[in-house]
Amino acid sequence: MSTEKCSNICRIRVGAWVGLVAMAFLISSLYPGAMNQAFGSKTKGGTPMTLELTSQAFSPNDSIPAIYTCDGRDISPPLSWSGLPSGTKSLALIADDPDAPDPKAPKMTWVHWVLYNIPADTNGLAENAGSGELPGDTLEGVNDWGRTGYGGPCPPIGRHRYFFKLYALDTVLPDLGSPRKENLLEAMGGHVLGQAELFGTYQR
Repeated sequence: MSTEKCSNICRIRVGAWVGLVAMAFLISSLYPGAMNQAFGSKTKGGTPMTLELTSQAFSPNDSIPAIYTCDGRDISPPLSWSGLPSGTKSLALIADDPDAPDPKAPKMTWVHWVLYNIPADTNGLAENAGSGELPGDTLEGVNDWGRTGYGGPCPPIGRHRYFFKLYALDTVLPDLGSPRKENLLEAMGGHVLGQAELFGTYQR
């Protein structure tokens, strides 16, 4: 191939590439969400859009250490989260056990912890936050022992699963008194921007 012919081809390819880049920028400016949708991006403004909930105390689907159960100190485990959706104004947290009383014949979901109006500028809860060491204007609901605060795993039989569910809300909820799980879920209706969950297991 002659040098002149190669030069012409290269100019055509570069020109085509510049045209594609220019078109991409035009589409992005006219339709800001189009590029994210086209390439499956999970970021916005450099912040992860996937809400994630973790704990330093246990990994997903691992056994919850006894210190956080009725066989230990019965304190709440440390929790951390990241990737709050844009527009998050507050967070809610519900911890429950869908395997009560027997995982082989579950009859109910036992609620262990209910929190709401957790400030959106927090990134977690410290160990033993369930004893009242809660951030900002966080409010508490009632668990199935009929009291506020955290109640740890205390399964009567078998290995149970314990789910910690975090909700990002587009509002700060009014004071609901001491709501039960179902009351909080009703109040959150239409306000959930994202949800994440973490579960561990425990057997006595």
